[in-house]
Formats: sequence, structure tokens, C-alpha cells
Amino acid sequence: FVATGPGGVFKSTNNGTSWTAVNTGLGSTDVMSLSVSGASLFAGTYGGVFLSTNNGTSWTLANNGFNSQDVLSLAYSGTNIFAGTYYGVYLSSNSGTSWEEMNGGLTNLTVQALTSSGTNIFAGTLGGIFLTTNAGALWTAVNNGLTNLSVKAFAVSGTTIFAGTSGGVFMSINNGTSWTAVNSGLTNLSV
Repeated sequence: FVATGPGGVFKSTNNGTSWTAVNTGLGSTDVMSLSVSGASLFAGTYGGVFLSTNNGTSWTLANNGFNSQDVLSLAYSGTNIFAGTYYGVYLSSNSGTSWEEMNGGLTNLTVQALTSSGTNIFAGTLGGIFLTTNAGALWTAVNNGLTNLSVKAFAVSGTTIFAGTSGGVFMSINNGTSWTAVNSGLTNLSV
């Protein structure tokens, strides 16, 4: 699956040789993020969160409890799904049936990226990286060594976390306690 804007969601069943649009029921085709767990596929769009339980064949709106319709990022942690918006983080612990705002400790509410590493959830904002170890009840800034606070993307490889920023890529090997720039060879630092 790939998310596009404004083209919606596309699916490939042949390792990317060809792609087919799968947007039936998707109320917004400006798709900013996708997250999957088991048979549940969530799409974060500029029209809210949509859920597919049939491999993208059809989508239903799953927005109950949202104050924002613009969903920039999604991440699973166990049975919880987190959604990042311009107004903070929302959590659903019931497969998107309802959502709860979880912004305690966030000093910047524009959450452009989310990722999980074990039971830790990281939120990338316009004001740096925040970590929660208690399912979003409290977020703590973890920006030691991060020289650019506009965080736009995450990738996790084992226990190593990479953060893509407007000023390059940073890596943490200690759950966000510290970050090191890893930009050798990058000619454009806007990730």
C-alpha cells in the first residue's frame, strides 16, 4: 500500500510492478499516512481517519472523538493506534471506534510523524521529539543532540531510531535519550 495526495491509496499485489487505486468510501484522497495491524488498515487524511478491514477494498470513517480532521501521521503500539494532527495526538484503543486526546506534556501540537519502538511512542513535531512510555498519558521532550527541531519522519531498525528533519537525519541508539546527526553524503538535508 502507498499513500498519495491527492490520489488516495494504491495497492500492489505484485511487489510494486503495478498499482491499483483502492479508494471506495475514502472521503478524502489527500492521504498523509497509513498504518496496519492485522486485518485493520488505517489511512490518515485531510478528511480524518478511515479504516479498511478488507485490504483496502472499502473504507469507513473512523473519527469519533476527533477535534481535527487533518491527520498527518499514524502509528500502532500493541492494540493502540495513535494519530498525529495539527492539534496534537489522539489515541484509540478500540480499533478506531473512538479516540481520546493525549497531549499532556506536548509543548508543540503539530505532530508530523509518529513511530513506536517497543512500548515507547515517539512524536515528531515542529518543536522537536517527544516520548511517551505510558500510552500518551504524558509526553517528555527528548531533543538532546537534535540540532533541528522540525521533525518530519521516523524509521526504526531494531532498537535504532532515525528522525528525518528539515536539517538532516538524526539517529538514537538509546531510546531517544540522545541523538547524533548521520548526514554524511546527503546533499539535501531537508528530509
